[in-house]
Amino acid sequence: MSASTHYFYRTAHPFSNFHPSLFVEDGVTYHWAEQYLMARKAKLFGDEATRARILAASTPAECKALGRRVTPYDDGVWARERFGVALAMLRLKFGQNPELRAFLLNTADAELVETAADDRIWGIGFAEPQAEGARQAWGQNLLGKALMAVRAELQLA
Repeated sequence: MSASTHYFYRTAHPFSNFHPSLFVEDGVTYHWAEQYLMARKAKLFGDEATRARILAASTPAECKALGRRVTPYDDGVWARERFGVALAMLRLKFGQNPELRAFLLNTADAELVETAADDRIWGIGFAEPQAEGARQAWGQNLLGKALMAVRAELQLA
């Protein structure tokens, strides 16, 4: 564990998948990390119609809602693939946005924790006020772990 913990959750926070952050992969422009994540989910399962709707979406919340409608869907497959997709997403987001990259690097070795009370996969399942006292019951914090992995890569670059 690091000496400090950096909690994040709100859309305005640069680590949020809902935070505006333009980046491009293979000629496709993404407006939010959530859009990339859900588009890759749709592509993984061969749902090109939903992927097209995600790419045309006007908000990250719309992207998330569309991502929940991907069909066919296999939770076991997504569970195996999602962390790798998140790493690719964050490499693009922070690799193509110098201000966001600087913000991430300025966290040094802090533990990065998404305090999404309703999400035990990408976040810890607790809001910030309850987070530290509930550490033993935290969820997976996949977004925080992916951010720390990409930060480590950027620190070596």
